[in-house]
Amino acid sequence: MSSSPSLVTELPAEALQGSAGLRPRRRRAVTSRGHGPTAGAFLLPNLVLVAVFLLLPLVWAFWLSMQKIGSLGPSQFLGINNYVDIIRDSVFWEALWNTALFTLLTVPVGMAVGLGMAILLNGVLPGRKLIRSIIFLPLVISGVSSGLIGAWMFDQYSGFVNNFLHALGINGPDWQSNGKWAMVSLVLVTLWIRVGFDMIIYLAGLQGVDPEYHDAAMVDGASAWQRFRAITLPLLGPSTFFLLIMNLIYSFQVFDTVYAMTNGGPNYSTTTLVTYAYKVGFDEHGSGELGYAAAIGVVIYLITLVITALNWRLSRNRDLAS
Repeated sequence: MSSSPSLVTELPAEALQGSAGLRPRRRRAVTSRGHGPTAGAFLLPNLVLVAVFLLLPLVWAFWLSMQKIGSLGPSQFLGINNYVDIIRDSVFWEALWNTALFTLLTVPVGMAVGLGMAILLNGVLPGRKLIRSIIFLPLVISGVSSGLIGAWMFDQYSGFVNNFLHALGINGPDWQSNGKWAMVSLVLVTLWIRVGFDMIIYLAGLQGVDPEYHDAAMVDGASAWQRFRAITLPLLGPSTFFLLIMNLIYSFQVFDTVYAMTNGGPNYSTTTLVTYAYKVGFDEHGSGELGYAAAIGVVIYLITLVITALNWRLSRNRDLAS
């Protein structure tokens, strides 16, 4: 009597391979489901922190921006009236212009100087660790302390800068009573503070560039500028994108340095958006304008969000094209 073929031998080879391939996937799916509660337990504290310290204040700021809040008595719902008042507020537009000018003067210059210092200190240079620490030192000092140092250095009557210029036979400018020179002093102190951060990030990016790329380019006869333009600069793209976002956010949120150096003066010539929001909410008009100050804060948030989204989109298109 001939024996009947088994079920396994009757199945085609493709089916056997398919059934064998399903087992690991099914095992992985079962394993993933088993790790779900553990992953959720690890994520839950972070999600709670994001909700409490990020999402809830954001929603609360939107709600406050639509109200008139007084120090006494109940608040009054105004709808979008605070935003309408912002459009008609000439001081707001002056503060927005000052913030944009401050950003244009500090972000590109600071990143260029930071990149130059990183390239210089990435090579063999005596005492480079000490030089890096000295350049990075202003960043670890509080913004108010840095602003007070800047106010002393650029005091137009007894400051270090004007005394130095006077020793050279040059009359120093009116750093505090002239609006343009006040903005210049603010930009110089900000560059002094921020260049160390740009340098450290670019230095980390440079140390991640494979030296073999430069060696191969040198064999092909590429000059130092051609190697920098075709190899170093493209490979520093992620560092540049990160610095651009961080510096833009810092510039649009700068407050402590401005408040300590100029307090937004003279005549609003150095008032930035955050400085103006603080003055409106807590300084000049008291708590009766807290809703208006919250509306200015929402505008700052939206401007920063749009700039970040545009930068991300441009960077993504550039990466896809390359």
